[in-house]
This record gives sequence, C-alpha cells and structure tokens, in this order.
Amino acid sequence: MKTQQTLSPVYIMGGLRTPIGSYKGQFKTIKPEILGARVLDALYAQYPKADEIICGNAVGTGGNIGRLTAMYSRYGEKTPAYTVDMQCASAGAAIIQGYRAIRSDMADCVIAGGTESSSLQPLRTYADGDDRVGEYKVAQFSPKENDALAMLKGAQRTIKKYNVSKEELDYWSMRSQQAAGKARDEGILAPYILRMGEEYVDESVRPGLSQRLLNRMKPILGPGTLVTAGNACFTHDGAAFVALSNTPGPFKMADAITFAGDPLYSPEGAWQATEQLLAKTGLNMADIDVVEWNEAFAVIDVLFERNYKPYTDRYNRLGGALAYGHPYGCSGAIILLHLMAALDHCNGRYGICAIAGAGGMGTAMLIERMEAVKGE
Repeated sequence: MKTQQTLSPVYIMGGLRTPIGSYKGQFKTIKPEILGARVLDALYAQYPKADEIICGNAVGTGGNIGRLTAMYSRYGEKTPAYTVDMQCASAGAAIIQGYRAIRSDMADCVIAGGTESSSLQPLRTYADGDDRVGEYKVAQFSPKENDALAMLKGAQRTIKKYNVSKEELDYWSMRSQQAAGKARDEGILAPYILRMGEEYVDESVRPGLSQRLLNRMKPILGPGTLVTAGNACFTHDGAAFVALSNTPGPFKMADAITFAGDPLYSPEGAWQATEQLLAKTGLNMADIDVVEWNEAFAVIDVLFERNYKPYTDRYNRLGGALAYGHPYGCSGAIILLHLMAALDHCNGRYGICAIAGAGGMGTAMLIERMEAVKGE
C-alpha cells in the first residue's frame, strides 16, 4: 500500500475566458453550458488528459451543469465533472477544490473555473408546501433575510458601517473603467481571452465614464443611500477555466483559503479572506506585487484603500468587475486570469486574488510567478 509522505505542488498551466457579455447582450441566447464548452474545447487542445473538471455556477438550471458543459466539449462523457455553488465565489471554490485534489495526490490535472448566463437565468417558483411563496430569481442566502435586494442592501450596510462617501465610490468606479480601457488598448489580457469572432468583446468596458454621468445616477435603494448603477456592477454572461497540474508551469498555487463571515455584510469577504490568507502564509501586503479583488461594489475597493493605502497601485491594475462585469459563477476564475496577466505585465512574483460571495462567503488564493523566482 502506497502512503503519501509529502503534499504535491500545484501549478497553473494556463487558462482562458470568454469575452464578458452584458445582460441580454452578445451572449443573450447562448446557454452557459455552451459558453463553458467553448473554453473547455480550447483548453483540451493543450490539456486533453484531465482527471476531472470542476465548474462553478450560481444561477443556472441545476442538474450538474458542470457535467453538461464537459459533455458538450471535447472532454466528452469519459471525464468526471461536477458543479460547485458558492454563489459569487463559485469558481474560486472550484479552483480550490482542484488545488486540494492535486495537493493530496488524488489527481494530476484538473480543469477548474465556472460558467454563467445571467441573461438565461431561470425564473423559479416555490413549492406549495413552502412558506416562501411565489416566483423568485434570487435565492435566500441567510436565515437573517430573504430579499431579492440582499446583495445591494449588504453593500449599503457596509457603506454605512465604514462611513464611505459618494466621492470615494465614484473615484473607484472611474478608476476601474479607465484601467480596463487602458488594459484593453494595450492588449494585456489578450493571451487569456478566447477569440470567438470580432463581434465578441468585453461589452461593459466604458473608459469614458465621467463624474457628470455618475452624478446623474439615482440611488437604487432610495433617498439617503449611495449604491447606484455606477458603483455596483451589472449582471453578465461568460465562462472561464484554468488548467491545474502537478507538472511545473508558469504559476504556482502557493496557498488558498475559503472564508465565512456575516452574510449581512458580504462585501467584507474579499478583505477578510485576504487577511486570513496573509496570516496563514506569514506574508504581508508589502510582499504582494498584484492584488485582484472582485469589485462587485465600489465599497469593496474602498475597503482595500482603507486597509492597504500604501499599496493601491498594486490593486486591480487592469480594472475590475465594475468595468468588465460579474458573471457570478465564473468571476473567481476571471480574476485569477487577470492576476496572472498583471503579474506578467509588471514582472511581479506574488499575487493574491480574492472574492466575496452571497451568504458571507469568500475565497482567496496566493500564486507565485515562477519566472520571477528564476530571476532571483
């Protein structure tokens, strides 16, 4: 009987995402399993022998969409595949599951990420015996509330808790769009974006977003609140996956954690997950060259600035979800790909990506760029 004495290292060999489509935009009739299969087909050309595929999804039809996605792809029926639902953090959780499988020697190669279509999100109805009645699109995330506006209200609570101003929120909204526009013009993300035709682009990138336009946007939750369409990301469609392996590759997954906190203040998740990861690894923010947080709301950016002000130039260097969008179940993989691109671009070594999720959940990953290690 073989016994395992040491943990296997885990490397990120590469990955791809689709362009990110806006709600009812360029992908409005393309099912998430088809979007995901397109990415898997491209990865199959390089990594055909995957032990399993792990797919994040938050608002799909159920029925193990990860398996369906795999069967629509060249991986076909013979590759095990399953679905992870940690809402916004689903793809991050899927990647961490793959990391654990390889780390524990239960797999040699795992394809992990997520796929999502907000445009085709089904409308559901509670069963007759359920005391929750009627149709719904937004599930209940916490015993403390059952509200279709739970995420928006969580952002507003966080804004109030930390006394965040509209000026701070507006700054980060414009900064995200400007950085995304610059990254697009310079082609920094091109190696990680699946070419699907010239008509398919990141639909929500608007580098010309102005203060004047932000001032015209009304608060979504009514007078006296600050969450607007300008400082909250829209819903989107897309897919993204990475290939993990125990074979040395360009990036090493150095460590990862999952996080749970107060569901009423879910935007805190990226920050708190990052804090836990830094404490676990013995690093501090001064050691980290690039940080990617999924900025579903601009208040998340403000939390970074409040806690790590000397390092804001290292944060979301290529723009974030306020510009690109947030296709829930695959966003964790998107920010990992953006982190890899940003580390290459700045010739950095260490990077952290973190994402908060509905229900007070979150994930954080530490990666190391191996080219930087060789250069030392």
